[in-house]
Amino acid sequence: MKKRIIWLLACTLFVSFGLTAAIAADRVFVAIATGGTGGTYYPLGGMLAQLLSNTVTIDGKKLSATAETSNASVANATLLGKGEIETAFVAADILDAGYKGIKQFDGKKMVNLRALGSLYPETVQMVVRTGANMNTFADIKGKSVSSGSPGSGQWQLLGDLLEAHGLTRADVKEDYSSFAQSVEKIKDGNLDVSLITAGAPTASITELSNAHEIKILPLAGPGIDKLQSVQPYYAKTILRANTYKGQTTDVPTIAVRAIWASHDKLDDEMAYQLTKALYENTETLAKVHVMGKEITLQTALESISIPLHPGAERFYKEKGMVK
Repeated sequence: MKKRIIWLLACTLFVSFGLTAAIAADRVFVAIATGGTGGTYYPLGGMLAQLLSNTVTIDGKKLSATAETSNASVANATLLGKGEIETAFVAADILDAGYKGIKQFDGKKMVNLRALGSLYPETVQMVVRTGANMNTFADIKGKSVSSGSPGSGQWQLLGDLLEAHGLTRADVKEDYSSFAQSVEKIKDGNLDVSLITAGAPTASITELSNAHEIKILPLAGPGIDKLQSVQPYYAKTILRANTYKGQTTDVPTIAVRAIWASHDKLDDEMAYQLTKALYENTETLAKVHVMGKEITLQTALESISIPLHPGAERFYKEKGMVK
């Protein structure tokens, strides 16, 4: 009797494994490296993954797309450069630096990086406690400032902003917390400023503003003009009044576009179908995520300085956007 039970269990497992293998053989898998849960990359990536899974079929096989959490732009560019993930969200300036092997990627040129398309503008938001007595960027001198991990896009941006305003890292008490961690520290009074670059409104800032009084510092003036002379990807923008609770006036700041990127080993047909699915269904993303409204076919080639993936290029040729 015991032998019969063992035999039946073995048969069940064999059949179950066979069904799983059959299902897997009938699907094509792709991943999107996004960011932390407190920013925009992750929730938007999840919705894009669902859109792709619902609409894309390749060679008769249904696509299964997943959004993966990550350490955002610099880490994502590195993953792509090593061919360790199929696609990722990367800020335009970081993607350019990775391709050229400059700044954080000095000596680590990744010429295999390829672009699928431009997504939305990521707004630079300097969040401060209202009681921290800060009104301009110059006021962060001597304050505790979170910039993310060393080598990250945020870390590089803080250095560029400090230099453009005649300051150095030694002039602030630098903290290396993530978006979500920095927000918690501001709540607890253990941090003065968090530098966050993400689509606005950003979930972690919204949560913070709903429970605590905060201020978004303006980023404008000669210092920003100087920054733009060395970082042309940063465009002046306005964080509109009431983006967050208590923010009753417009705040001038800067923004950089997020790019959906890949590498040269991604199958051409896959790249074509991914690009096509996104830009022919932008209205779907617009309904489910606020930053989805910023993703359009008309802006799909903005801020892209690296080569397009041949599959994506085929799509844009069909649309008459490239020759």
